[in-house]
Amino acid sequence: MEKFAVGQAVRRREDERFLTGGGQYLDDIVLGNMCHAAVVRSPHAHAKILGVDTSDAQAAEGVVAVFSAEDYMKEGYGPFPTLTAIDGVDEHGVRHPERHALTGDVARFVGDAIALVVAETRQQAKDAAELVMVEFEDLEPVTDLATVLDEETPVIWPDLGAGNLCYTFFKGDLAKTDAAIEAAAHVVELDLVNNRLAPSAIEPRGAIGDWNAEDGQHVLYVSGQAVHAQKGQMAAAIFKVDPEKIRVIGPDVGGGFGAKNFVYPENVLVMWAAWKLGRPVKWVAERGENFLSEIHGRDHLTRTSLALDADGRFTALKVETIANMGAYLSSFATIIPTSASWVVMGGIYDIPTVAMEVKSVFTNTVPVDAYRGAGRPEAAYIIERLVDMAARQTGIDRLELRRKNLIRSFPYKTALGMEIDCGAFEQNLDLAAKTIGLADAEKRRKQASRNGKLHGFGVATYLEVTLGNPVDATEVRFEDDGSVTLLAGTQSTGQGHETAYMQILESRLGIPQEKVSFVQGDTDLVASGGGHGGSRSLAIGGTALHLTAAEIIEKGLKAAAHVLEENEDAISFGDGLFSARGTNKSISVLELQNALQEMNDLPDDIPASLSTKGSYEREAFNYPNGTHIAEVEVDPDTGKVDLVGYAVTDDFGHIVNPLIAEGQIIGGSVQGIGQAMLEGVEYDPESGQLLTGSYMDYCMPRADDLPAIQVGLNQDAPTKTNPMGVKGAGEAGATGAPPAVVNAVCDALSEYGISHIDMPLTSEKVWRAIRSAGT
Repeated sequence: MEKFAVGQAVRRREDERFLTGGGQYLDDIVLGNMCHAAVVRSPHAHAKILGVDTSDAQAAEGVVAVFSAEDYMKEGYGPFPTLTAIDGVDEHGVRHPERHALTGDVARFVGDAIALVVAETRQQAKDAAELVMVEFEDLEPVTDLATVLDEETPVIWPDLGAGNLCYTFFKGDLAKTDAAIEAAAHVVELDLVNNRLAPSAIEPRGAIGDWNAEDGQHVLYVSGQAVHAQKGQMAAAIFKVDPEKIRVIGPDVGGGFGAKNFVYPENVLVMWAAWKLGRPVKWVAERGENFLSEIHGRDHLTRTSLALDADGRFTALKVETIANMGAYLSSFATIIPTSASWVVMGGIYDIPTVAMEVKSVFTNTVPVDAYRGAGRPEAAYIIERLVDMAARQTGIDRLELRRKNLIRSFPYKTALGMEIDCGAFEQNLDLAAKTIGLADAEKRRKQASRNGKLHGFGVATYLEVTLGNPVDATEVRFEDDGSVTLLAGTQSTGQGHETAYMQILESRLGIPQEKVSFVQGDTDLVASGGGHGGSRSLAIGGTALHLTAAEIIEKGLKAAAHVLEENEDAISFGDGLFSARGTNKSISVLELQNALQEMNDLPDDIPASLSTKGSYEREAFNYPNGTHIAEVEVDPDTGKVDLVGYAVTDDFGHIVNPLIAEGQIIGGSVQGIGQAMLEGVEYDPESGQLLTGSYMDYCMPRADDLPAIQVGLNQDAPTKTNPMGVKGAGEAGATGAPPAVVNAVCDALSEYGISHIDMPLTSEKVWRAIRSAGT
């Protein structure tokens, strides 16, 4: 049992099937009599649709049907839902434009869906989609965040009023914050960009619609992250049917990062088409189509100020952000720059007053929503860039300034009202500095100088919070053949839930993992679930399993007393065995279940089976936290940045599987490093065309861009907000990495007087900054 127990760094059991081709991803699924779909998309960022001619496409080889927006709207389906209830929005509320699966009046971004072609093969569908003739009248596109609210800027949704403003959000005490800034000995001001990103999971999006005529049920197979949420949203808002009339199945998923959480037009279209045609309909995005139609992340312009007293203590933080929503509101879009960000605004620092304003706006671009970290990386980037600039302005050492302002007593209530229960913030800072060898950094700086390079290191602390659906459920079902089925309401997209949950089950109940089958991602098999998102799975779903196991033990104590013919008071449980004190009688959980199955006429108070359903509802947030330190060398002649060292110390509370946790840290850090150094979605400001629609133009980090990332796990501050003492791990790397890398590069360039460069820090951008500083 011990080799697969909680705390052990065991390899993920699901990896064997993934690496040997045994997984089943969306595109591996082939249903009988299945046809294929292609989406006709707008080539214009902003244009009236004057007419759609489908006749040539309908006559093309292999075509089964062509559907237009007019066909779709005849069904009376509702618009796409968006979670718009946000505390802090002004009296005008959230302006929510209607979005349907196909648009028939105005195309509002390049890639907007206009028609659906269904054919016998994927290639036939693609070829026929080229034959759909759409007549457009060009309208001026809006892509520039800096001018989006200007009076002369064209309005994307004129019927909503207020120009291109979606909503205004405010949190904090503005008067107190302004007064503190006015009275401060030092004020650091910064305008920064949080660049737009393409999530780019290794598996593009895909969906298969089917129609179960016998049960009158729509069935959706989807490469997605939150099957229960998608089912509920589609049933209530779009199809307007009872929830049991929709089934959503998530097979193995090759990465999600937030982008696969949502109800997309294609998901609805294949379900509708399957019902219309009486045949399964499959759609799988090509990579370029994914860039054009999958949500993007981040995309903020922020003006921010940090005030300090004469001793270098922080006295106020003010943040004003313009956040891009894209052309439509995606499912969770409104909460990302607001509720998902303010909960950690100010990070791990004791800041007496904070004021935060967000103006969310519409542009003629792909909708923006949750991408790994979803609001928390933006908050960490703001405070950690400000702290580095404050250190430079005041002459206080960067680490010393951080130590001076750390939160030190718990529980701590932030200026915006969140209660942080625990943390070992200074210890994390010291451990990361030791790991990367910060004491010897000056030696490495001199060596780099001898080699003609500029050397710098960057420190960034971060504060995360476990968000997402606060409720989850698990079921442990004992089967007649002696095996066990574990059903989980969470959903893995590659994180290793299956292995971590087996470790919990084996540690708690002594059930060998080879006896257990794992079921997730099917709304007909798993009654409810919060899915994936907000680093919630282990803290909420894992705790639900922990509590389910406790209920099984409670049932088992009574049952074991009956089977072992002892008083219940004499029965104890440990190391996977129910034992009778003072005797040599014991029985394992599986043996007890088998004994119960074979017994007849059990007393009413003795369970016939140990099968149990359990759930857990989060009562309080927990706060993962840590420190990232990046070390860089910069070639002043070319602007090329080499990341030569990277260390992370994370506090995730108690660790179930260190190997999985380290994998999450490294993966998230690489995504954050990608944002800082390489990645950035760009649109042509004149035409609104996507300029970074492939990996030829959108630069992803590769192995040779990265050093070995050194990871330390600090378990000295477990949370008491859940009985396992665990904190979320999935998004932490992407939260801490961007400011660490940018701080390092700015440190390297400090001799030129360069204090800030906006992400991504491409060679050209760094080179231009050096040249500008030298003139």
